Amino acid sequence: MLKTHMDAKENALVAISRVPANAGHSLHKGTPREAFIREFLESHLPANVAIGTGEIIDATSQPNAQRNQFDIVIYRKNYPKLDFGGGINGFLIESVIATIEVKSALTQKELENAAKAARASKALSPNIIISFHSGFIPPKVLNYVIAYDGPASMQTVYGWLPTIHASWGVTIPDLPMVPDQRAQTPSPSLDGIFVLQKGFVYFDNVPYGFASDAVRQANPDIKWVVSDTTSGNLLLFFLFLQTATANVEGRWLNPLPYLQGFHLPNIGFGRA
Repeated sequence: MLKTHMDAKENALVAISRVPANAGHSLHKGTPREAFIREFLESHLPANVAIGTGEIIDATSQPNAQRNQFDIVIYRKNYPKLDFGGGINGFLIESVIATIEVKSALTQKELENAAKAARASKALSPNIIISFHSGFIPPKVLNYVIAYDGPASMQTVYGWLPTIHASWGVTIPDLPMVPDQRAQTPSPSLDGIFVLQKGFVYFDNVPYGFASDAVRQANPDIKWVVSDTTSGNLLLFFLFLQTATANVEGRWLNPLPYLQGFHLPNIGFGRA
């Protein structure tokens, strides 16, 4: 039932994406397609998270500094956010679970831009207090790309990644064999790339995926999983997000690092 439903949704997303293809400006093509993905997420993800658009900050972020704007940000609803107007927000890194960049047609340049934005978000430092947790807690913000079209083979997309990473001097870490340790080893950039009706590439640190422990033992250098498939892409994408959001934890924001610049020259005290 779940796969049938998600495959139908994947086909519907591709079909409806052809409507804005008639527009004459690239923005008029891309914006509706972002909205289609956002609507899918809002109607399928659990109620403890929300969907937004904007930039991500931490306690060291400065006004007017250059930051990436993310098409879709999945964040915890019980944290504050900054309202910049026009539906654009600033999200505290402590609240962000995942970001998604939506592409009409995936190219190497588009993937490089998304990977740079992902790397920048993973460099931010959260300030939280944790009392307990249960379930999978991602070690860093998860960063995904979802595209309506792209190369004929996902091996082409995978082949872009080493070139992109090498241009920045980024080394992909070796992944431990112990499942819990593997799941807590973050990707240094993107976590997954999904092209609807064509296939996917994902970093193999996920708790549930297509590389079994036996496959990993036989191939200890596995870091990515790549597949060409006309179905199941939206389902896998949804399962990754569901796993990252369906957890229980006692955690809250430590606001003090955000208030380092808040000083008053005259403070009085009363004793009456």
